[in-house]
Amino acid sequence: MKTKIFAVFIFILLFASFLSSQEKVKVKDLPEKYQDFLKLTSYIMHEKEREAFLQLTNNRERDVFIDMFWRLRDPTPGTPENEFRDEHIERFMYASKEFRKSSPREGWMTDMGRFYIILGPPVSKERFPNPLELYPCEVWSYYGDTTKGLPSHFVLVFFQRGGAGEYKLYDPVSDGPGSLMVHGKDFAIEDYESMYERIFELAPTLASVSISLIPGETPYDYRPSPLNAILIANIIESPKKDINPTYATHFLSLRGVVSTEHMTNIVESETSTALIPDPIVGIDFLHFSIAPKTISIDYYEENDQYFCNFSLNVSLRIGEDIIFQYTKEFPLYIAPDDLDRIRANGISIEDAFPVVEGDYRLTILLQNSVGKEFCIFEKNISVPKGSGKPQIFGPFLGYMFQDYQSNIHIPFKTVDKKLVVDPKNTFSSSDEVAFLIDLVNIPQSLWEEGELKVLIEGMKRVNPVRKSLTLRLKEFPFTQIINIPHAIPAKEFAPDYYEMKVQLVGKDGEIIDEKEGKFIISPEAAISHPIARAKILSLTNSFLFYYMRAHQYAKLREYEKAEEAYEKAFSANPDYKRGVVEYANFMYRVKKYGKSLELIEFIKDEQDMSFDYFLVKGRALMGMERYEEAIDNLIEGNKIYNSDTGLLNSLGFCYYKIGRKERALEVLKASLNLNADQEDVKKMITEIEKSQDSNEAQ
Repeated sequence: MKTKIFAVFIFILLFASFLSSQEKVKVKDLPEKYQDFLKLTSYIMHEKEREAFLQLTNNRERDVFIDMFWRLRDPTPGTPENEFRDEHIERFMYASKEFRKSSPREGWMTDMGRFYIILGPPVSKERFPNPLELYPCEVWSYYGDTTKGLPSHFVLVFFQRGGAGEYKLYDPVSDGPGSLMVHGKDFAIEDYESMYERIFELAPTLASVSISLIPGETPYDYRPSPLNAILIANIIESPKKDINPTYATHFLSLRGVVSTEHMTNIVESETSTALIPDPIVGIDFLHFSIAPKTISIDYYEENDQYFCNFSLNVSLRIGEDIIFQYTKEFPLYIAPDDLDRIRANGISIEDAFPVVEGDYRLTILLQNSVGKEFCIFEKNISVPKGSGKPQIFGPFLGYMFQDYQSNIHIPFKTVDKKLVVDPKNTFSSSDEVAFLIDLVNIPQSLWEEGELKVLIEGMKRVNPVRKSLTLRLKEFPFTQIINIPHAIPAKEFAPDYYEMKVQLVGKDGEIIDEKEGKFIISPEAAISHPIARAKILSLTNSFLFYYMRAHQYAKLREYEKAEEAYEKAFSANPDYKRGVVEYANFMYRVKKYGKSLELIEFIKDEQDMSFDYFLVKGRALMGMERYEEAIDNLIEGNKIYNSDTGLLNSLGFCYYKIGRKERALEVLKASLNLNADQEDVKKMITEIEKSQDSNEAQ
């Protein structure tokens, strides 16, 4: 059972590369198919999407990316048709053909082509061919999508500048009404009223749109408004409004990790994190809750159950170096009576793990095998070094507390209360505003005299709700980490955005530390919160947390702290054999061979760990220059598993050190056959062969 528990915390390499390490392919070097794709999507593709596409290295990746690109824009993803894609291609083909007629450029590249592709055919067109007084121009009328920042009705004006060439988009500010008239230069530059009146005499409907592209909004002084430029900018950006381009960056970093089936099904999520010192274990934990906005659920007819299966992968890294990583499975089975509740509320996956001081990039990857969906969350986190000064951790916000036994570990729980969180931090009047605060490094004098002041204020400009309360520290047990849970009925707050400020105040009113949090009170009488799923761990297994801390310190090359954490974990449970192997391996790496040899003897009689026993013992003996004994143990390990390059390299080195060069070359070359990318081994082989040649020459 303990082996299975540890398996949850296996440290595996998930991500092959990240955006910063990629090189772009030039568009002209792409196969024609992919050059055509970039042309087709020029006006609807985010710059981040283009950047990512040009960093893909093979056609398989490009095909998957293209499939994802269109899927994310499909208005009816449950059907075989993709109406957006089909409509876009139809517009592109029309523009390429129709607007090529009056331009030396491809039709899709012209101004008319661009806006036709973005907006589609206009509701109406009006042409003004007046060769004596007006240059040829067209006015296209549209109804705008207000959700994308467009007015409900607007027009676009295209004209032949100087009466020749392709039709260009008219800008009332930069072009001005005079550019529409053959004799426009006869007017003073700032005399917009006279220009307007002359155009009105020639073509009344053109006059108003020469000043403003929004009909009926002609300025009182006839001076074109800069709002016209904003309208054009909003039109250009409108195809990208509903698409979150971060999927493209994730595509680069997750290819090879997330299957291509999953890659086309990215799901948005809400995520919250909290760095909470644990009062019982005495170390910092990073807690998180991630809630996918949509969840695919399947049905298992034999057991009359609905189910989905989540795989959680979490990593901390500094630059390209992975400091800590683990994976967990969350299979969820749902009774038919609970299905509607799950669909209405959604599910959040919660977890927590120990973290040591440092600045990291947190990546949370959650995959649902049902529906081949995944969501991802990334955030920079900072775990402060202990300063010894009194400090606030929190406030951490939720919508209620639940009671739990103090001898278990579960996310967002400290001592005996679990904070029930909703990553949105949005509550209704039927909820509580529950908050959790931890205080560290509190001297007894401050505990006896100090206070915690909580100030809550709404963000409304007029009559915002304000509430304050004072909690005396002495009301809570004096411990290394003082845990303060508190809740206020949400019905005491009007619907609004709120800011919570928490101040640690000393005897004389001095503010020692201050932290803030934010939450929302919804006008709804009740709102749905995701149903949390987490794994419970008995604190009898808390030694696992120290192994995780030791691993992190080792990756950070803080070897003294790593050794201290390993010793603490080992002392807490010397019978945990996998931990013993990890500890012994670490002591070998830091060249404390005697301690490594001492530790590995704890697993001598474990049959299923014989390979680890002989490998670690052989290497420790090698480090102590007891090469003959090392060879005996390494050979025994090789009998169990003969394809471990680390063992073969150690064995080859030992043979070399005792003068058996032929045998050393044989073993090292066998290692190189298993993995050709071992430069150190190649170098050793070269040195041995040179020494042989030198001996033969003598």
